[in-house]
Amino acid sequence: MGRDKPIKIKAWIKKKIILVIFLYFFTLNSSFSIEADVFVQSTVNRASKILSENLSKDEKIDKLKIIAEETVDIRGIGFYTLGSIRKNLDSDQKKKYSRLFKEYFLKSFSSRLSEYTNPEIDVLSKEVLSENYTIVNSLLKGTSERPEVKIDWRVYTKNPENPLIRDLIIEGLSLARTQKEEFASILSSNNNDINYLFKTLEDFVFIL
Repeated sequence: MGRDKPIKIKAWIKKKIILVIFLYFFTLNSSFSIEADVFVQSTVNRASKILSENLSKDEKIDKLKIIAEETVDIRGIGFYTLGSIRKNLDSDQKKKYSRLFKEYFLKSFSSRLSEYTNPEIDVLSKEVLSENYTIVNSLLKGTSERPEVKIDWRVYTKNPENPLIRDLIIEGLSLARTQKEEFASILSSNNNDINYLFKTLEDFVFIL
């Protein structure tokens, strides 16, 4: 009996070690990719839940901003909308632009979306364009007050564990491209002086 006990203990320790090794490698490989269409539907559901809650407009805006910061590539959209002039900016100007654009985007996005009451958006399909991009097709259901609207989501999927929204295409109109054209108009009217664009963004963020 005395000899069997050490053997049993050794066997128990061996099982314990195997379990620890298994859990270690499971943890290392426990990253999960998120399908773009699932990501979009989840994001839509989160926003719809907030919009249907009995909250003040300011409370809804604050919650929507959190969702936007988690799911939208605000920095990527910002530099896309800036166009080629971004190559001429120094590091301080780029930092200032990133900060202003983020505040501009969050205020614009959340303020507009907060006007909706319980919007129903159904994801219909997706089209994988490349390893980095997927288009997710959806439909905003119509009501007695508004028609149905086709919305396509351009999702950046380079990191499949953390997909991000890069653009919304509403009835064929790209919001990112429209914003880029608006900024280009401001810059071209002011000799491509970035300070005029800074002033425009500051006026919207801090005054309007």
